[in-house]
Amino acid sequence: MKTRGKWGGFAAGLITAALAIGASAQAQTVKVTPLGAVDGEFCPLDRAMIFEDPDGTRILYDTGRTVAGPDDARLGEIDAVLLSHMHGDHLGDRHIEAVNATECGKPSFPVDVRSVSNTVQIAHAKDALIVTGSEMPGILGRKLESIGGDPEKSVLVRFGASRMVGGVSITTVPAVHSNGVSGDFLGGPLGEMLKSSGVTAYAGPPTGYVLTFSNGLSVYLSGDTGITAEQDAVVRGHYGAKLVVMNIGDTYTTGPTEAAYVINDLIMPASVIPSHANEWATDGGNVRSGTRTEAFINAVSVPAHVPLSGKTMEFDSAGVCSAGC
Repeated sequence: MKTRGKWGGFAAGLITAALAIGASAQAQTVKVTPLGAVDGEFCPLDRAMIFEDPDGTRILYDTGRTVAGPDDARLGEIDAVLLSHMHGDHLGDRHIEAVNATECGKPSFPVDVRSVSNTVQIAHAKDALIVTGSEMPGILGRKLESIGGDPEKSVLVRFGASRMVGGVSITTVPAVHSNGVSGDFLGGPLGEMLKSSGVTAYAGPPTGYVLTFSNGLSVYLSGDTGITAEQDAVVRGHYGAKLVVMNIGDTYTTGPTEAAYVINDLIMPASVIPSHANEWATDGGNVRSGTRTEAFINAVSVPAHVPLSGKTMEFDSAGVCSAGC
């Protein structure tokens, strides 16, 4: 009986330890850090965010114009770069000279990188994958090669498929927008012909992303989109996204009312981060009255966390913010 009691206690101890390890893994968080033009603010052209998995995998989303090139100290190590579509405010046709070197209300982007892009330069410098859908991988691969990079680092993931980067599963989902490639980015005679004709090249349909992290959190990155049926059937129904980064800028994408409908009635996540507001959204870190950002926050039925540049937020597996919000 004593022996059985001894081993029974040992087994109980193992079970307790296993449960503690499981609880610890479940408690690990995904870190989200916006990279805007001015620290502590949400400015008109802020797009970029870094997502860090509990295993350390770091993913840069929609680099845009507010990352100060590959030497921006906020980047650190980057394992993959995501690009929703080829428009300059996401690809990064120009960028800030340095963080806090411009005004939030009227940001300037004096560094011209139209022929190669902020996205490609950063991916090359960080030896990171560029993970995109549609026809974008070939275009971006050629640009990598043009600056001495490996074109094979530009990889494809199409709708319904997935690709692992570290502990993160990446897939693309449809977005309702456009996806033209500028003549300046293409360069050469073709680029000049496109510019003179006022047209852009075709890069396939634009995309959003769903990222599934190693702690189980599923995150929807809307890219630039209108309302889509897939936000209900795919993003919620299949992937069960609990955190959403949602564009709210109107005219070019969903406005605050439409974006709130997506959150409240289609995806129904635990939390949302507004994005692509195209406005001077905050002053001193506080949401400005009368903004689209304020309207969106008031319209959604879940916590909305404003992406203040440089301020890291942490989310658990259920999409609830546990720190930094």
